[in-house]
Amino acid sequence: MATARALSSPSRSTLFRAAFAVNTTLILAFVYLLFTQASVGAPRYAIYGVTWVAVGLWVLFDTEVAPASTATRRKAAAVGFGYFALLAVAGGLVTTPVPGGTGGLRVAFLPPGWGPALIYGGDLFNLVLMPARVVGYAALAYLVYDTVIEAAGAAVSGIVGLFSCVSCSWPIVASLVTSVFGSGTAIAATVTTLSYDLSTAVFLVTVVLLRWRPGFGR
Repeated sequence: MATARALSSPSRSTLFRAAFAVNTTLILAFVYLLFTQASVGAPRYAIYGVTWVAVGLWVLFDTEVAPASTATRRKAAAVGFGYFALLAVAGGLVTTPVPGGTGGLRVAFLPPGWGPALIYGGDLFNLVLMPARVVGYAALAYLVYDTVIEAAGAAVSGIVGLFSCVSCSWPIVASLVTSVFGSGTAIAATVTTLSYDLSTAVFLVTVVLLRWRPGFGR
């Protein structure tokens, strides 16, 4: 039966990977500011962007997936990909065309973490690929992939096992709901300042719950 990861003291390897992710992100942010026309803007927005990238990189490099069969891994990968696709749409990475919007491909030099954002405007869809959202959503999708693999060995197997635990299913719902208010809207003039605080807080709580999964498998 799958069990929750204990909130024990982090190992030296985990601390090393976390420090590596933070240092790498800060160096990239400094180089980005040094060699582009980007500005920090409001300090907390830059901190939020760097936090998304650093935490996302740490998750991607430090999460060890449990052994599983090829069939289980394929099913888990499909769920993880679907989760990323849902976040991409709800979070504004993929949007419908904006009437009168700028077409073609361009780069927006937003504050660190949010930029450099690769933006594409087309007739069928728009893309707003901000590093913070892309890395953050990829990290959440990877954690969901890991969770589904563990759910395959739980008392209630497969997807039912994933959603049988409130602490596992809540992040999936919450991150989708809050992304509508804040995710992927850095270049929108109508964005509210609170949305960044809210979406960042939910992102961090989601990482914690999906990584350690309290109550999983009961």
